[in-house]
Amino acid sequence: QRLAEKPCSSSSEEEEEEEDDDDVEDGRLGKRGTILQSTLTAYTNHMGDVSELERTRRCLNEVFQSGAITCLICIASVKRTQAVWSCVGCYCIFHIPCIQKWAKDSIFLVSSVTDEDFGKKEHPWPCPKCRYEYSPQQTPCRYYCYCGKEVDPAPDPWLLPHSCGQVCDREFKPPCGHRCLLLCHPGPCPPCPKMVSVSCLCGKAAPVPRRCSNKGWNCGKTCSRTLPCRIHTCTHTCHAGVCEPCPRVSVQKCVCGRSSAQRQCASPLWHCDQACGRPLPCGNHTCERVCHAGACGECPRAGNRTCPCGKSKCALPCTADVPTCGDTCDKKLDCGLHSCSMRCHKGPCETCRQAVTKQCRCERHTKRMPCHKEYLCDSKCNKTRSCNRHPCKRKCCPGNCPPCDLSCGRMLGCRNHKCPSVCHPGSCYPCPEVVQVKCACGSTSLSVPCGREKSTKPPRCKELCRNPPSCHHPSRERHRCHFGTCPVCKQVCQLPLPGCTHLCPAPCHDQVLLKSNQRAPLAGPWEQPAAPAFECKALPCPPCQVPIPTACLGEHEVSPVQCHARGPFSCGRPCGRTLTCSNHSCSLECHSVTPDPKIPKTEAGKECEHCEESCSKPRPSGCPHPCTLPCHRGNCPPCTQMIRQRCHCKITNLYIECLKLTAADEEARKLLTSCKNQCPKQLRCGHRCKELCHAGDCVENCSQRVKVKCPCKRIKKVDIVSSTVIHSLYHTQRTGDMS
Repeated sequence: QRLAEKPCSSSSEEEEEEEDDDDVEDGRLGKRGTILQSTLTAYTNHMGDVSELERTRRCLNEVFQSGAITCLICIASVKRTQAVWSCVGCYCIFHIPCIQKWAKDSIFLVSSVTDEDFGKKEHPWPCPKCRYEYSPQQTPCRYYCYCGKEVDPAPDPWLLPHSCGQVCDREFKPPCGHRCLLLCHPGPCPPCPKMVSVSCLCGKAAPVPRRCSNKGWNCGKTCSRTLPCRIHTCTHTCHAGVCEPCPRVSVQKCVCGRSSAQRQCASPLWHCDQACGRPLPCGNHTCERVCHAGACGECPRAGNRTCPCGKSKCALPCTADVPTCGDTCDKKLDCGLHSCSMRCHKGPCETCRQAVTKQCRCERHTKRMPCHKEYLCDSKCNKTRSCNRHPCKRKCCPGNCPPCDLSCGRMLGCRNHKCPSVCHPGSCYPCPEVVQVKCACGSTSLSVPCGREKSTKPPRCKELCRNPPSCHHPSRERHRCHFGTCPVCKQVCQLPLPGCTHLCPAPCHDQVLLKSNQRAPLAGPWEQPAAPAFECKALPCPPCQVPIPTACLGEHEVSPVQCHARGPFSCGRPCGRTLTCSNHSCSLECHSVTPDPKIPKTEAGKECEHCEESCSKPRPSGCPHPCTLPCHRGNCPPCTQMIRQRCHCKITNLYIECLKLTAADEEARKLLTSCKNQCPKQLRCGHRCKELCHAGDCVENCSQRVKVKCPCKRIKKVDIVSSTVIHSLYHTQRTGDMS
């Protein structure tokens, strides 16, 4: 249900490869792994392991691998949507149209070698790879799945390409009575996983359950079977088949019994190199046969014998030689046409010297010559050999031109090798070479037919890149094996910076691509400027940026300063040291001051400015004059300037020292600002104030006598205190008005 609900897309070569590679890198099972697992489920459930499935698993992986399955006839990739045929001998996969054309051409070429057999005899056609022969009736005409159960299997993204998805059910090879449990698959069936009870190889141990594909087992005991020498027993541990020859040595006699020697116990029969020498029954001769067993037999010269030509017979003792008969020999000579004309003789006959008219082998010329010689003319055959490429060129050829013995030498479809076969008609067999397409480091390889290595994408390697670093680092950053140049090193430089003890924290800059400013001059306005070139250069380490706590020149602050710019610096603030006047501070920008142990750090040094301002100390209260001295330490001197000041009565201008005026208290100041004349102010009574020039209002204490009248003005009276009388009158009048 999980597989059915999982969405799937087109399973093209590129998508499958990318998907499987991504799944492998992410640690997931992946689509390919899911299909392989479902195909091998029945086998793994029965066995519990897949150690014996390596060959089958490799075939299954090649079905998925992009470019791994190649039709050796057309040298093109086999896709999952194309009709294919698989050889039963080597399990190689071909396109059905390609293998049909191959079979047709092969049968035609073989049958057309001789005109007598053309169209009369059925000739087999071979597999392009393993040369397994098929009859003409076995030429594929339909598209079957791998197990042969389904015709035209529909492509299913969740099944192996060209598979029907059913159980394979093919018999195992070699046959064991069981059938394959895998789902329909390419390649050979795995070993039989069934469990059977079998005894050990020597048959002594009790039967134990074993896998049918590996049912032979060793009990570990000594074989102890009697060896062919019938003296010793087999000392090897439990084994299959016939016991090995006895390895021991014993003293054995030869066949004739004359000699004895130390020999292998496994070979008791042996012959010495002496002639038998036993007397034959005739009593005249001895046996000349080398060491033999049994009786020597009759004397070979006994009985009736014939003369050398075989015409006369005679019975002579074995000690006498048979004489020649004197007749003509008449034996057939080696030519088979003439007889020997010599008298009966011993030994072989001479060669035939009779002169005959002979026709050459090609039947074009005749010549009179001795019979024992063969007549070959000098005419060269102009017929084309069976390869249909080269002429025969054999002298005096009878017409049955021999097969071409030259090398074919035609370029194969791979475009890398030439045909190594003997020159032949028709198309050459596919290149038998297998090329390993390897990754950059060579750890991962993919076997492809020769000619496909250029169009096959190299396999993705899971190993780490082994290229040595091109920078100063001892090793590169961990990355996968790849072609081309390695990515730019992004490790921290970590080289000691010049002038300090810190390490460079910047990314590695030993190989930085920079645009080159050097450009070749143009030959003319018609020439296009070349693309900007880049060159790899090593850049110096950047200045050290580590912050170093550093005090400014005037020691106003401690600020972090970049290491490459460390050292005394001006913070930009005013110096602030107290000048010699003790009233102002140095206003120069932060600067260095020569230390003097006699002068506090807060006091100005020789490098500080000199105060050139006037005294700005506060004046005593009431003093309007500035200090006439330049800025100085301590209090200002007393002010001696004269202040023009009007007296209290505002009539006279007085000139008073500023010091006296500002230092006097209130009473003394009143006295100082008095002109000492009578106050000119009039009292309310109308009389002049009798007091001397004074501050404030006049005192109403007039004591001058005046005449006063009562309110009714009937009585006149002289009063001493005028101001009192006036005051009382004023009070009385005011009271009456109010009433």
